Amino acid sequence: MTTPLPGYAALRCGRASALMHRRSAAVAAVLLVLLAGAVVASLCFGETTVSPGAVLDVLLGWPSPEQLVVGELRLPRVVVGVLTGLALGAAGALIQTVARNPLASPDVIGVSHGASAVVVGLTAFGLTTSPGQVPWAAVAGGVGAGLLVHLLAWRHGLHAQRFVLIGIGLSIALGALTSLFLTKGDGLQAQQAKVWTTGSLNGTGFDQAGWLVWVLLAALPFLGWAARAQRGITFDDATAVGLGIRLHRVRLGTALLGVVLAACATGAAGPVDFVALTAPQIALRLTRSPRIPLACAALTGALLVVLADLLARRLLAPTELPVGVVTGLVGAPYLMWLLASSRRRGGN
Repeated sequence: MTTPLPGYAALRCGRASALMHRRSAAVAAVLLVLLAGAVVASLCFGETTVSPGAVLDVLLGWPSPEQLVVGELRLPRVVVGVLTGLALGAAGALIQTVARNPLASPDVIGVSHGASAVVVGLTAFGLTTSPGQVPWAAVAGGVGAGLLVHLLAWRHGLHAQRFVLIGIGLSIALGALTSLFLTKGDGLQAQQAKVWTTGSLNGTGFDQAGWLVWVLLAALPFLGWAARAQRGITFDDATAVGLGIRLHRVRLGTALLGVVLAACATGAAGPVDFVALTAPQIALRLTRSPRIPLACAALTGALLVVLADLLARRLLAPTELPVGVVTGLVGAPYLMWLLASSRRRGGN
């Protein structure tokens, strides 16, 4: 008989077994409750206020006079917000685990900027006008940028610091390229593309939600693998190699999964900045886990996006702000605090 590590509980099902971090499980349960409350609040408040009872009637499929407002206008964007936040939170956790750096996230290392550059370039020059092609263009740009960062950072292996620095450099270059496309492209088309680059749930529907549901369902087995692989790649390189872990392959797979999730979320709602940066660190501090918990990071990301979208709709009502503006207002000070605290820890 073996004794679980302190803070962990052993889960067994037949011959399969796993360790569960007790505090992470409790935090995940609380986050689920908070997310459900945020979803209901987001469905209740808008240009017209709807009671929670009417929202429940619509969600249960019962006849309700609020079907149009709740079921057809608000519910699709809330569902897209939840799924986008789940994908961004998990993507940020994966990238920060590989980079071993809380500053690393898909929007910082260039994935979101790669998606923006491709979408803006195609839209501003009239090469695509179909809304259905935008997500695919965003995924192609995001994954392409992620692979380029990986190739440039590879030198006898993937080194975390070089990975982050090259990602930041590429992100700046792609941001400049996006600005160039906006300046040189057709005026009306460029203006439409510029709205997309702010990250917005306005106008999103069940088409984008369906896209993200399939992506997340397909990613579930890989996320299970990544959760187990986290234990190995959080060690230093010598220890991980000594334990027989194929470090480079595991890092490559984990980073690629994070890049794909972030690119798909960007394709659905545009680049919603700072969610992938902040959600993993909030989850880590709440759970006090030795590694970033993927499930809690994903749920934190979903909660942040839903709350930010609610604020974006009500802050300057009746004018609706893009959700990316609100996440940027919250995330930018957080990034500055993170940089300042990193510098203090470094003794500079």
